[in-house]
Parts: sequence; structure tokens; C-alpha cells
Amino acid sequence: MRDLALHYAARFATTAARVEAYLARKIRERGLAEVRAGDRAGDGGARTIQVDIPALVARLVELGYVDDDAYARARARDLGARGYGGRRVEETLRFAGVGAKVRAAHAPGEAAGRRAAALMAQKKRIGPWSMGRDPATDPLAARKAHEKAVAAMLRAGHQYDHVRYVLAAKGPEDVEQWLEEAADQEGSEGIW
Repeated sequence: MRDLALHYAARFATTAARVEAYLARKIRERGLAEVRAGDRAGDGGARTIQVDIPALVARLVELGYVDDDAYARARARDLGARGYGGRRVEETLRFAGVGAKVRAAHAPGEAAGRRAAALMAQKKRIGPWSMGRDPATDPLAARKAHEKAVAAMLRAGHQYDHVRYVLAAKGPEDVEQWLEEAADQEGSEGIW
């Protein structure tokens, strides 16, 4: 089991909860509540070895092979860089088994949330980055497109206020100014 845990921690950026779940799954796959060692000495019977999974995971954390804080920092940064909002970051970290204090420490601030919302709108080509749609031609199609854009951004974990502002912006310059205001208020231009 120790070798399985080391191999898993070496291959994947992971959390203590995920390593523990992985080891528990491996034990269940073998159909046992404990690991059986094969008959190597020729004594005719199988020996059983009790595995203390929490102690094994604690040892990996102690050695630094598994670090929930580093995982949360990297995952939050990566999700923000892909345009996902704070709720999505928090949900992803919670699903990975990261504790509440660590999740709160790596939650994006106002400026980071705004940057992520603008990035998502730019990637999806919605709001001020939409391509050649004239709302005067078909109001029903414009309304449906707006509702679809709102839904996509909310699913991505953005705050409704951010979504509303980005989609209502007249141009990318308005969004840039909005981003600069938040960065000035927080004093954290380069974070996240």
C-alpha cells in the first residue's frame, strides 16, 4: 500500500483526501478490508496485514509528498487563468477534499474575480467581444443569446454582479477600466 500511495503522489498533484480515497478504493477492489500477503514462505496459508491508511497518508503529508495548500494554490491559479469564477474554484477545491480554511485562503479576491469574468467573456465571445450581432434586427434572438451568456458565466462560477457588468459593457475599454478600478482598490495587480 505504501508503494501505491507513493506512486500515486508522484504521478498526480493531489490532496490528502484523494490519496486516502485512492488507497481505500484499491483495498475495496481487492475485495478485502485488509491487504493479504501471498504465501511466499510455503507455510500453506495467507497472512493478513492491517493497513492504517490515515497514518500512511499523514506520513506522506509529513514528508511533503502531499501538500493541500500547494494543490489549492495551483488549482485556484489555473482555474482563474482559464476564466472560472470564485464559486467554481471553491467547489473544485471542496470536491478535492481541501479544508475550509485552505479554500478560504485561496479564494479569489474582487480583482481576480473580475479578471476571470472578463477573460471568460472574451473567450466565449460574449458581451463587448461578441462578433457582429446587431440586437436591433431580432430582439428575441438577442434576448436568448443574452440569457445563454448569463447562464454560461454563472455556471462558470462568476458573481452575478460581474456577469451583469461585463455583458452590459459597451466595449472592451469599459471592462478594462472596471478591472483597473478593482486592482487599484485591492492593490493586487499581479496576484492570481
